[in-house]
Amino acid sequence: MIKYIVAIFVLVNLKLSAQEPINAIFYNLLEFPNATPGGRSGILKNILVEFQPDIFMVCELQSEEGADEIMNITLNSETNTYSRAEYINNQSSGSDLQQLIFFKTNKFSLESTEVITTSVRDINKYVLKLNTLDQETDPLFIYIYVAHLKSSQGTDNQNLRLSMVNEFTSDLATIDPNSFVIFSGDFNLYTASEPAYQELLDPTNAIIMVDPIDSPGSWHNNDTYQNIHTQSTRINSPFGSGAGGGLDDRFDFITISENMITDPKLRYIPNSYKSYGNNGNCYNLDISDELCTGGYSQVLRNRLYSMSDHLPVIMQLETNKEFVLGNNDFEVASPITIEKTIVKDQVKLIVSESYSENITISIFNTLGQKILSYISKNQKNIHLNVSFLQSGLFYIKTNIPNAPVLKFIKK
Repeated sequence: MIKYIVAIFVLVNLKLSAQEPINAIFYNLLEFPNATPGGRSGILKNILVEFQPDIFMVCELQSEEGADEIMNITLNSETNTYSRAEYINNQSSGSDLQQLIFFKTNKFSLESTEVITTSVRDINKYVLKLNTLDQETDPLFIYIYVAHLKSSQGTDNQNLRLSMVNEFTSDLATIDPNSFVIFSGDFNLYTASEPAYQELLDPTNAIIMVDPIDSPGSWHNNDTYQNIHTQSTRINSPFGSGAGGGLDDRFDFITISENMITDPKLRYIPNSYKSYGNNGNCYNLDISDELCTGGYSQVLRNRLYSMSDHLPVIMQLETNKEFVLGNNDFEVASPITIEKTIVKDQVKLIVSESYSENITISIFNTLGQKILSYISKNQKNIHLNVSFLQSGLFYIKTNIPNAPVLKFIKK
């Protein structure tokens, strides 16, 4: 009876881990990698330690070399966890500032990449497919658009921002109206009354978009909105690039399709949208100012000050579907991994060379019943015959301390 309870406890924990949040970030990287100070890929790595993205959306990326630097130094220096979309030079103008997404490969695969040209800068469109157990029969996609709208005040610039948003809303009419959509970027909006913001949230659009924090107003130079300001992190321009003036604008956004407010297939987690690093008390100050104390630490705020003149915007999503998680998250820490998660007759487990203890292996079905036991005596490649099992999902538990519970699907 005790063993059965333990097995159920394991499965409950697995269900909880399958419901883990999807972390999404948008970040204006400020002329990356050429702007000073040097070593910003390392600074960015340390910034992302506290909120590790599953989807990382960026703008002001200058080159493929910069994209590779983020991949190799910021994201994949310790594990091969992330991939990225293809870097495509700006098609709309001669600007060297471009958008891109990076994503965790154990949760997503990239289905397509597209460039939407505008009169100013490209809007980059990506389709990610979630790596869920039922992806063959009921695939789940996210349409992600990343933009950098025209900067500066004035009617002409407002109209250019509107024209760019019109390109986005027109494209919405080309995809399934029930699609899950993210539209993020540096929108350079000063107030919610701007035509571009009104067009973005127009309820007559083919897909209705919403601002997750629903905070309309005149954001510019208004301390009422200091908790959602994202620009500028600096009073001056100490590194010779980027805007000064202190934190007093809400330029950076992640907007979502209305269905993501309620649909359990892919749902925004309420109150998860934040201006990352903003403690809500840094109006017209450096983000690193000692007066800006709160939940975001001084160390993090110092790094944000050095990295960019913008703050990242973060939010979390959740799905009621279950991921087919690979072992990317455990490649360093775990001495045992599974070669393939979808098998027919045989499961292969790989044990690291440094682990020399005997391993007790148990396989459970989704009811928590143990259906196979095996003891490995210093084997580095363990082959388990599962040909007798019916099709379905199964769990592998070992006696290795702190080792992950592994999953596989029997075809």
